[in-house]
Amino acid sequence: MMILGLVRWLAPVHGYDLRRELMSWNVEAWASIQPGSVYHALKKLTAEGMLEEVATERVGARPARTTYRMTPRGEIEFDDLLHRYWWGNHPAIDPFSAAFALLPAMPRTEAVLACRNRARVLRAQSHGLRDSSADDLPWTEHKPVHVRWMFEITTERAEIEAAWCERVADRIEAGEGVFVGEGDAAMARAGRQHLNAGPSTTSESDVD
Repeated sequence: MMILGLVRWLAPVHGYDLRRELMSWNVEAWASIQPGSVYHALKKLTAEGMLEEVATERVGARPARTTYRMTPRGEIEFDDLLHRYWWGNHPAIDPFSAAFALLPAMPRTEAVLACRNRARVLRAQSHGLRDSSADDLPWTEHKPVHVRWMFEITTERAEIEAAWCERVADRIEAGEGVFVGEGDAAMARAGRQHLNAGPSTTSESDVD
C-alpha cells in the first residue's frame, strides 16, 4: 500500500526518488517495508497491472531511470487497502509476542536481563525517532505534517512498551512466576494449573 500511495502522490516518479522519500520518512521503523526493496516492488506492481511505466530517461552517464504512475486497477486496489486498514481492525503480528509467551523457558535471571535489554532497545529507537523528527532539521520543513504524526505514535508506542518491560522485569525479580531451573515439580504444577483453569476455545488445528 505504501508504494502504491506514494506513486499516486508523486507520479510520474522513478524508483530513486521514491526510495529517497521513503528513507526520509524513516519508514523501516514503522512499516513492513525496506527502502532497498522499492525497485522490486515497482516491477512486481507493474507486472500485476497496478502501475504502468511512463518513460525511461537517461541523464549523462547515469543508469536509465523508469518513471511510473498508477493504473485504474491500481487506484481501485489502493482505495480498497486504504479504507480496509482505516476502518477495520488488523492487529499486527509481532514475533515478540510468541517469545514472551514462552518467557518461563529462560532462567529467571536471564528473563530479567532480556526484559531490561528490550526496554533499552525500545528507548534507543524512541530517541532516534525523536531526533530525526526534530523541528530544527531541514527535511522537516518539506515533509507532510502527517508524517510527523506517524513518528509521534511510533515513538510513544516504543516508550510505553519500554516502561512495561521494566515493570515485568521488576515483578520477575520480586519472585513472581515460575521459571526453568526452579524445579521440575514447580514447572509441572504451573502447567497443570493452567490446563485445569477451564475449557479452551482453541482447537488443536489452531496451534502450530
